[in-house]
Amino acid sequence: MNRSPILARFRRHSIVTLASAVAALALLPVGAAAASAHERDDDSRGAVFVQLNGAGGNAVAAYSRGGDGNLTYSATYPTGGAGGTQVGAPLDALASQGSLVLDEPNHLLLAVNAGSDSVTSFGVRGARLDDATTVASGGQFPTSITVHRDLVYVLNAGGDGSISGFTVRHGSLVPLAGSTRSLGLGNTNPPAFLQSPAQIGFSRDGHTLIVTTKAHDELLTFPVGPDGRPAAAPRVTPSAGAVPFSFVVDRTGRVLVTEAGTGATSTYTVARDGSLQLVGSSTGDGGAALCWNVQVGRTVYGANAGSATLSAWTVPSRGAAALTAPVAATTGAGPIDLAASRDGRFLYVQESVAGTLGVYAVARDGSLARTQTVTGLPAFSTTGMEGLAAS
Repeated sequence: MNRSPILARFRRHSIVTLASAVAALALLPVGAAAASAHERDDDSRGAVFVQLNGAGGNAVAAYSRGGDGNLTYSATYPTGGAGGTQVGAPLDALASQGSLVLDEPNHLLLAVNAGSDSVTSFGVRGARLDDATTVASGGQFPTSITVHRDLVYVLNAGGDGSISGFTVRHGSLVPLAGSTRSLGLGNTNPPAFLQSPAQIGFSRDGHTLIVTTKAHDELLTFPVGPDGRPAAAPRVTPSAGAVPFSFVVDRTGRVLVTEAGTGATSTYTVARDGSLQLVGSSTGDGGAALCWNVQVGRTVYGANAGSATLSAWTVPSRGAAALTAPVAATTGAGPIDLAASRDGRFLYVQESVAGTLGVYAVARDGSLARTQTVTGLPAFSTTGMEGLAAS
């Protein structure tokens, strides 16, 4: 497959002419100070966390969520590591989904430090973070994290790419000996954004790890043994469409994968041997660079980074997801990561080029209404924020 048209499509729609404005932005949101100076106790209904991914020092900005879904800045917390940027990234510095993950059962927030090959875990209390600990990621340029119970796996996108496992003990990550597996992708470090893997995730039952590979056009799956360690080599499933990027796993265990090259969402089931079986693919949404998704109820929303829109797919009780709204909402420039409140009433959109966070109310029919724009976040220039989580 000729990759150059896809690469050109990404670059053509990346808006990176804001260099002078971006240079004036600090890593902290407007009005932010050190967490110890302006932190406040939070008894709100939830929280949203934004990874700032600063090359000179990564940090997470925390916001409390009100009953109307709108956000109030709480504090910014350094991770103790450095952010990073993939080679040629047009507006998404980490070129991945799942770089910031909220593990609510273990009361943890997990963040990658791509520039220092490490992962940081924070204890979570509402919108407050504490007890930060940082461990080596087990590879180069970590970009995505997944959790199942007390088992955590990290996707390292640099070089050949790899996955590495950890267990959660007393609020910290402990490396799982013998769990690292190479992906054999033959990239550089830092990796070229279109040639790097995009996401790691567990199947619903936790018995399989799934990795998307973007321009390699493959889905890699590793059966996971009772000891938490993956199979020595992955099972390889050709992608139904070009450039598989992000995915969600629905309540029935189906895997819904976005395809940046086609604008479609393809649906798979996980077989007993860990391989993926294609159920079907939707029509393309007509947007540019469909790369991130999130499920809210029976609707999956996808972010089209190059056209500043969200699309929507309905997930039936059986069968494949179907495109229902090519343009479910417009966003600020450069929509990337998405997150939903735990009650499914609110959707949050990280707008990388605009340097904003969009807040949307989700109606019962799945329609979206924008209610707030959070400003003061670092806009993408040669690097930028990436990673979003909500409770």
